[in-house]
Amino acid sequence: MTVTSNLRDCKAYVRWRPLPPSETTVGEIQRQNIKHGNHTYSIQVESHESHPGRPPTWKSTASLSNIFTSETNNKAVFETVVQSTLPAVLDGAVCNFFAYGHSGSGKTHTIIGYDYENVENLGICLSTANQLFQALDDLNNDTTDRDPNRLGIGLRLYEMRRKSAFDLLNNHNECFVREGDDGRTHIRGETETLEGGKVRVRPIVTRPCWNFEQLRQELLAGLQLRATGSSTIHDQSSRTHAIVELEIINSALLEARDAVIERQSELVPVGKEATRVYIEESYKSIMQDDNGKWIPNPDRPINQAVIDEAEKLKDEFQARVDQAELHVATVLNTSKHSCLGGRYVFVDLAGAEFFTSEGTQTVRGKSSTSTAQDRQESRQINADLFALKEVIRARALRQPRIPFRSSTLTMALREHFVQSDRGYSAMILTVSPAADQYAATVNTLKYGTLVGSAGAGAGAGAAAPAKKLKT
Repeated sequence: MTVTSNLRDCKAYVRWRPLPPSETTVGEIQRQNIKHGNHTYSIQVESHESHPGRPPTWKSTASLSNIFTSETNNKAVFETVVQSTLPAVLDGAVCNFFAYGHSGSGKTHTIIGYDYENVENLGICLSTANQLFQALDDLNNDTTDRDPNRLGIGLRLYEMRRKSAFDLLNNHNECFVREGDDGRTHIRGETETLEGGKVRVRPIVTRPCWNFEQLRQELLAGLQLRATGSSTIHDQSSRTHAIVELEIINSALLEARDAVIERQSELVPVGKEATRVYIEESYKSIMQDDNGKWIPNPDRPINQAVIDEAEKLKDEFQARVDQAELHVATVLNTSKHSCLGGRYVFVDLAGAEFFTSEGTQTVRGKSSTSTAQDRQESRQINADLFALKEVIRARALRQPRIPFRSSTLTMALREHFVQSDRGYSAMILTVSPAADQYAATVNTLKYGTLVGSAGAGAGAGAAAPAKKLKT
């Protein structure tokens, strides 16, 4: 696989999970892969049961980049989907990877993995970290452990639930997704009040890691705090979107970013004082006449000099913030390694759920009843997933307006998408072959082919003749 030339496209892959012994009695979905040219596939699935009003077969468009069988291990998925993007990230690009599917289909297994000792079964984010550290070791040959320019990986791990983000590397602290005056999205925690009236608002914690084992331990510790809940498939379903960021960093970059936070905390009380002085002077300079109308106070004209002095001090502190932000840019732009700031983003999306109007869904022959809270949470998850699809499609089709504001999830991912114009994005559709999950599987495939077909339709000519393949 090579990185696509249309860097706003999102490649779509299908991964079938194995059918465990407990599900063998329900039968399997009949499926057939169809190859179109070198790197394009479509898929056809067939239900062995008859359902009123539902077609027994469904076929995708030629929009899939590859289809992994149930025998494919995590290492092979990593080598096909991620490995070829390493040069781009080592040149400072941003690459995004998503796992989408219904609960229990293998999303977390694909992104994180469960066997952390066997290199064959590491999730793709850990396999990526392992490869990155090997590349960084070569670049760090001429540095010491205390060198501020020594390269490492900054780990950020947080989950999106309802309208908030929760920092899994900082005691599950709640953070808020906001759009700033600069037009960028910021994810920040609770406001801290410090001595001297300083106010500090910290972003999602970046945990610097200098070797693979350290990163692995930090990641696993953070994942213990991830929220789970009952779903229609199993009782420990991930009911949040988990986001793992791996950024190439050094100590100099982290110190420069910390300095920005400190300068911002110093600016807050000065800015508040300038506002107070302006309001106070403005209020003192007016009065009410006999008719209750506000008019200028002839005995107390506005003291513009006091206002100007307060504004001058605020401008001085704002200049310190600007200087600190410029220093961050300088550290990035003057590094002898172009990889500094390069980043991988892995998103383990919450399981898509599909409820009937009565709040039930039949799974494996049993009717699962949901609570009002379950349905509300599932509606939020499905709204997030719909918004993500629309953002990916709008970018691939070069639409003038990208609907990032449609959900908190897409707001949180906004900066990653914007910065990935010279990177790469891919979505892995995890599906179950169990016959009683046919509807959920088809819904997953429909979602993914809509994502994949946007890029295919935006940049390609005629497809090659189709060739049916055995699965």
